[in-house]
Amino acid sequence: MPNKELTTETRLLLAFVLVGIVLVGWNYIYKPPATPPVTVPVQTPATQPPVEAPKPEPTTPVIPIAVPGQIQESAAQDFTIETDVYRVRFSNQGATVLSWILKNYKDGSGKPLDLVNTKALSKVPAPFAVAFRSQAPPNDPNKGLFRVERSGDLEVTFEYSDGRTATKKTFQFMPKSYLVGITSQVVDNGVLLPHELTWRGGFGDQTIVNPASVEDVPYYDEADSKLVQNALKSADKGPVTTSGQYSFAGIEDSYFAALVLPTAAGGGLTITTYSDQVPGSTGADEKRIGAGVGGSGLNSFNAYIGPKDSEILSAVNPKLDKLIDWGKYFGFIAKPLFYVLTWTAKHVTGENFGWAIVVVTIAISMVLFPLRFSSMRSSKKMQALQPQIQAINAKYKDLPMRDPRKQEQQAEMMELYKKNGVNPVGGCIPMIIQLPFLYGFYTVLRVAIEMRGANWLWVHDLSQPETLAIRVLPVLLVVTQFLQQKMTPSPGMDPAQQKMMLFMPLVMGYIFYYLSAGLVLYYMTSGLVGVAQQWLLNRGTPAPAVIPSPPQKKKK
Repeated sequence: MPNKELTTETRLLLAFVLVGIVLVGWNYIYKPPATPPVTVPVQTPATQPPVEAPKPEPTTPVIPIAVPGQIQESAAQDFTIETDVYRVRFSNQGATVLSWILKNYKDGSGKPLDLVNTKALSKVPAPFAVAFRSQAPPNDPNKGLFRVERSGDLEVTFEYSDGRTATKKTFQFMPKSYLVGITSQVVDNGVLLPHELTWRGGFGDQTIVNPASVEDVPYYDEADSKLVQNALKSADKGPVTTSGQYSFAGIEDSYFAALVLPTAAGGGLTITTYSDQVPGSTGADEKRIGAGVGGSGLNSFNAYIGPKDSEILSAVNPKLDKLIDWGKYFGFIAKPLFYVLTWTAKHVTGENFGWAIVVVTIAISMVLFPLRFSSMRSSKKMQALQPQIQAINAKYKDLPMRDPRKQEQQAEMMELYKKNGVNPVGGCIPMIIQLPFLYGFYTVLRVAIEMRGANWLWVHDLSQPETLAIRVLPVLLVVTQFLQQKMTPSPGMDPAQQKMMLFMPLVMGYIFYYLSAGLVLYYMTSGLVGVAQQWLLNRGTPAPAVIPSPPQKKKK
């Protein structure tokens, strides 16, 4: 059988399949590279030669910090602090947090969003437990019953002492804010004991599919001016600790973050990444990420615990906005697209992002209409040239692909296209240009907190696949793709290829069936507009007269 070149339509089908594989598997395939721990070399001063009659230099004596006597409660107790944005449940056992609910957000099941993975509390310490890297006190403060002192409705102080080791923590909440002032101090035998405050066992919305895949431990390195994000696998062989001049550090998922920002100018920060084996949603144990931050005997910082909202993050610290990953290559499309969608939702569609996607998609299709018109004209010309194209193909049909005379075939084809003003790939240009917009919508729906939980008609969350037993939008997408394919001229395609291309709408439907409803809404709307545009083009652009092929000379 002679070798055949892949047609443009076949290449396009393969391109869409590859794009679909990337969109579906991105969260599972791509993981940011793990950052190795920073080790600080210990320098040993050189031995100095003896000096006669050395005079002792005056030194500042170390004044030990007084450790109070026994300070503890006789029984465990829980209590709740509620602000405009939080509902936080504390326990005096270890001065830890049992629940941290964001009042303005819901989880995937429609319940108040709790950032704490409560299923993990049986296996790992609760959030804000203390951890010691090297020297730990004889009695674990995390097991102590702290004395609780409330100062108003928004401030609480925990204090515990066994007579040798004294631990103190304060939490000062701010009204109408996601910022919390936090301090922690551990004194052992009169000396400050370096420690970290931890959040382990996972973070964020626990109802999403595979939550571990979207969690990491971020920190912003001032020395390198870059954001580093440690993935779960970086701690597979044990906790990984780094230290440096960090603007912020903490733990995050796709839409929420718990970060500390040091209050002392120029102060260093230590962060540890954990991998914990904790109960999962199915009951079986699974690995979840954890973080510890601090590193000093007295830690003092502001903590941001809330949504990864670009406007809110920038107001706290402009560098926090880097937590929103708009994409390395198509960020220049995704970020402006997000702003256009937000503006449209606020000023045109009444805060409805579903209709905003529809409006913006129609606008994009209108902008690309001249390209579609040019593509249509090119397809019509290709139809007129089919007899000549078939004649050229027949002339070289028995030659293998590697035969040098195949280049003559390509040269004749290009000369024919040039003579008649035909662009052989013009039919694919509108679809190729759509790919960056497709990825832009995918990115916006994946990282923009505004899209999370946004509803449209029967769709409850545009950032997630439909929840109906049979997802309607992918089915409509298949119908629009089929109509558009039937209406679009396919010059030069043999019957076998046409039958194969009939499967393309089904392939696209399968790919989009598992993607977010907002992305399917975009592509379906684009298909509907394409059907309308193709109908107008077919009606207003008559098919050109067929140009017959020149008569072939008879062989003698």
